[in-house]
Amino acid sequence: MPESGTPELKIRSARSISDINADDWHQFSGTDNPFLHYDFLLSLEESGCTTAATGWTPSHLMFYLDDQLAGVAPAYLKTHSMGEYVFDWAWADAYQRYGMNYYPKLLIAIPFTPCQGQRLLFSEKLRDWMTPERIHQALDSVTEGLDAHSWHLLFPDRRDQELLDMEGTLHRIGCQFHWYNHGYKTFDDFLASLTSRKRKSIRKERRQVADQGISFRHFSGKDMPAHVLSAFYVFYQATYLKRGQRPYLNSDFFHQLRERQPEQLHIIMAVKDEQMIAGALFLDGGDTLYGRYWGCLEEFDHLHFETCYYQGIELAIQHALTRFDAGAQGEHKLVRGFEPVITHSWHGILHPGFREAIARFTQEEAEHVTAYAEDALDALPFRQVEPDQ
Repeated sequence: MPESGTPELKIRSARSISDINADDWHQFSGTDNPFLHYDFLLSLEESGCTTAATGWTPSHLMFYLDDQLAGVAPAYLKTHSMGEYVFDWAWADAYQRYGMNYYPKLLIAIPFTPCQGQRLLFSEKLRDWMTPERIHQALDSVTEGLDAHSWHLLFPDRRDQELLDMEGTLHRIGCQFHWYNHGYKTFDDFLASLTSRKRKSIRKERRQVADQGISFRHFSGKDMPAHVLSAFYVFYQATYLKRGQRPYLNSDFFHQLRERQPEQLHIIMAVKDEQMIAGALFLDGGDTLYGRYWGCLEEFDHLHFETCYYQGIELAIQHALTRFDAGAQGEHKLVRGFEPVITHSWHGILHPGFREAIARFTQEEAEHVTAYAEDALDALPFRQVEPDQ
């Protein structure tokens, strides 16, 4: 029983985002971040991408403080670890070797999306009342209630990091590379910030793409032709099929995305001899451009860099966005002006023995990632600027 005068917290899970009122969700999530948008999560479910059959059973969390809805969180019961980008395959293997079940696990994240953002969509009243001890205890409890063996909260923003961080928790870090708009008005302004050698290298790459007879067309919003979406999906599929994998998303999802979030959707197509040969999809999220999916059927020199990075930078500058998140991984982004960024995740392992072993692993991993990110700073291509400049 809660102490007298202490608010009582209850957590319920919804087996579909449609079980939660859209206005209730958006009062906590807002609508700027495209991945936290109610319609994004609804499209994933209604297109069949996040269902029990795909190993993504929706279990969205609803937080009640004194019986009043005070927060929500995107959550799924997972029966595998694909599509997460924080890799715990070794943990699952260790459980299996000892004859124990690692799955199902509770995942608090955006499916197939390694982009930082708010995960604990709380009212200010709930956030003020919540402490790291309380949120960890609450997530442990709801995990047990769902008959899961662990919980994992991936890619939280700074406010959620502050709420989750306390000594003794299982905290992992990773490194991504993001581009920042330091007041650039044109792509040439960005190039001017680089060393002469790197500036020439990028110009040469872009020129070689153009010399192959390749140009680019930008499509956005509800007016995006259906044949463009269809062509993009063929390219997107090819990215996975080349690796012998099935794509996470289907054609229906992308069509629903166009209908429900047109103001945030952009596709840039590479064109040669009047035929579309490659494409990249971007989502506009407030002050950030997210580069999400790409594909091509035939390889061309530097086409990936041009379509996914340079065209994305131009799009971010055009829309006066301050950051461009082009996705996970990719040391090759460093020499193209993408800066190292530390990402975070927290994990609740209910089994005490495995929890202790995983804690040692996360500590060692963090030391390596921190050193890697610091070394990456030395590879950035920006020229040195005198203090008075």
